[in-house]
Amino acid sequence: MTISWQGVMPALLTPFTSKDQIDIKTFKKNTLEQLDAGVHGLVLGGTLGEASTLREEEKSVLIKESKRLSNGRVPVIMNIAEASTADALKAVDQARIDGADGLMVLPPMRYKADERETVQYFKSIAMHSDLPIMIYNNPVDYGIEVTIPMFDELLKTDTIQAVKESTRLTSNITKLRNTFGNRLAILTGVDTIAFESLMLGADGWVAGLVDAFPRETVEIYNLVKQGHFDRARAINNWFMPLLELDVNSKLVQNIKLAAMATGIGTEHVRLPRLPLDGAERQNVLKVIKQSIENRPQL
Repeated sequence: MTISWQGVMPALLTPFTSKDQIDIKTFKKNTLEQLDAGVHGLVLGGTLGEASTLREEEKSVLIKESKRLSNGRVPVIMNIAEASTADALKAVDQARIDGADGLMVLPPMRYKADERETVQYFKSIAMHSDLPIMIYNNPVDYGIEVTIPMFDELLKTDTIQAVKESTRLTSNITKLRNTFGNRLAILTGVDTIAFESLMLGADGWVAGLVDAFPRETVEIYNLVKQGHFDRARAINNWFMPLLELDVNSKLVQNIKLAAMATGIGTEHVRLPRLPLDGAERQNVLKVIKQSIENRPQL
């Protein structure tokens, strides 16, 4: 499948049962809600998918189930987040065997590679497979920034086609577009500035709160692209208290709680994470409850 790197691509949650198994029934329910809302791709095994806790065979299950549910409607993207180049190449091979249509690739985990090492890491993956690649640029959480000079080198490789732009700097969208034109697709990766990023010309949105509110997320994207900015802004204003749950160290627990509240998820997480409790849980539930009570008519 050729990937059109645009639109809303949910960073899907990985639901678990109370016995710490992948909850296929809930995964199916949530994924079908995403597809029915009109998302443009499915991203598996990212931060919200609790990637660091997933076993290889579980990642295979998620890819195969997503492919079955999507049935060719949208591309299925697998996240690659490994500590070594060898492990990354192994993960790429398995993703391809399982049927992934493309890859989202993080810099090396646990080692803060310099620019030369980071470029070589990405290029090794890009030259190993013909699967299209979206680079995940998130120096805030992962400590490594993929700079414009680094992209200039990386884009010499045809399979590197897109960036999940999560530097938190909206000006970076303009700088990337001015430098690379349409050679590099730009998808915003930060929910709280997604509206602004789309207004600045981002091609898409790798979204988080979409896991609980798929229709509202897709509606914002569609309205911006159709030029209905006031309507999009009104929905975004309503959405903001929820979107702020994504820029938080407990984003997985927050968004799983929101998905449970909207009937398309559960709050089970995998250790060492624990479900929210006490005042923290009540504060998040208050935000979710107030937002649902004032949910806009689309």
